[in-house]
Amino acid sequence: MLPVIAIVGRPNVGKSTLFNRLSGTKDALVADFEGLTRDRIYGYLKSERFQSILIDTGGLVHDHGDLSNVIQEQTLLAIQESDLILFVVDGREGLVSNDLEIARSLRKENKPIIVVVNKTEGIPEDAIDTDFLKFGFKEIIKVSAIRGDQCEALIEKAVLFLDEDLAENEFLELPDETTSIALIGRPNVGKSTFINSLIKENRLLTQNKPGTTRDTIYVDFKYKQRELVLIDTAGIRRRKNIDLDIEKFSIVKALQAVELSDSVIVLIDGMEGITDQDISLIGLVLKNERALTIAVNKLDALTEYQMENIDKQIRRKLKFVNFVDVNNVSALTKENITLVLKSAIDAADVSLKTVPTSKITKLIEDMVESDPPPYNQGRRIKLKYAHQAGSQPPMFIIYGTQTKKLRDNYKKFLENRIRDYFSFWGSPIRLIFKDSSNPYAEKKNKLNFRQWKKRKRIIRLRKKNK
Repeated sequence: MLPVIAIVGRPNVGKSTLFNRLSGTKDALVADFEGLTRDRIYGYLKSERFQSILIDTGGLVHDHGDLSNVIQEQTLLAIQESDLILFVVDGREGLVSNDLEIARSLRKENKPIIVVVNKTEGIPEDAIDTDFLKFGFKEIIKVSAIRGDQCEALIEKAVLFLDEDLAENEFLELPDETTSIALIGRPNVGKSTFINSLIKENRLLTQNKPGTTRDTIYVDFKYKQRELVLIDTAGIRRRKNIDLDIEKFSIVKALQAVELSDSVIVLIDGMEGITDQDISLIGLVLKNERALTIAVNKLDALTEYQMENIDKQIRRKLKFVNFVDVNNVSALTKENITLVLKSAIDAADVSLKTVPTSKITKLIEDMVESDPPPYNQGRRIKLKYAHQAGSQPPMFIIYGTQTKKLRDNYKKFLENRIRDYFSFWGSPIRLIFKDSSNPYAEKKNKLNFRQWKKRKRIIRLRKKNK
């Protein structure tokens, strides 16, 4: 399970800027005034050897009108969810009374804490306020979130903290021989009913109202001699519609379940159609590069007109996942549920498929011959050979010259051709382009005596003609 890091502090100290820097996104709004972040924002911190869920929060201990209590509650919930807290302070303003109040509150939580002194660009080391030592926290690091100074060192420090503090905790690890399949979707789309129908037991609580499932539940299940773990998650809705404290907490666990899974089933409510939130959830799965299948539930309650409307929405709104199975199902009457399960298992298997280097290279050569890359400033971009570098998702490295200048539409063309040729159905694939290295680039020819004499003579003549 992925650990959780919460970024907290008073308003306008650079929490959202730090969130964007660590997550490599621009998901958090940034402006030079207080109270801009009113809700928690979730993202991922990824490095070569570390990955975690990252939470940006609203400012603590400030007056923000009627929203003040809501912001405080959301921040406190983020602290409770977290395994590590980044306490951000302003290096330019120095220590203020609100910082001390926050430090006292954080100390009561008994969580590992790193004090992050932000906005230190251009400030001499000895000029930074040493009063931050009064917090009593062992770890203090000075960074510039806007420039990225020392942010890599902060990540390394976070890795050390979490390795040490989480080693003693028991996190769920699923056996390698089992296939884990997570069900995600908006509240009340029928995720628990779907699993109950599969296992033919009323093991999970179901009710006709949102928010019934408030925790992540793992169900062992065998399908045709295949060992599976079905993961039922809490419904995920828009942040502005989240009002129950317990539901806010469960979203983190749902995100962790996606990371833990081999394949994901996104369940959509056929009565409501394909909403923007459904598309956001599908995007979340693709962002995490998990195998995927989509099921439109409540088939038993749909009229013929509604079915036609759903088909139109699928063609129009889900074009960006045209490599994924989309099935109409009824979890209540068990119609097509095994079809969806088989699709999820097949997608998980496809994400583990390996391709011989000779075959992928031959395909690249054939594609370049039949549909060559466009010219760039009069020079042809060349693609020479490729090999598979990993699986889940399938990852291919393609070598050539000037690959950085390759257009996105041609990259998409290559991705689609590779997917069709090798039947990577239901799984995203990742293409990495690298320029071939010249083994003689750093080597210089050693001149013999005659060549050296000739070179000297040419230089002498050039000087004489000037």
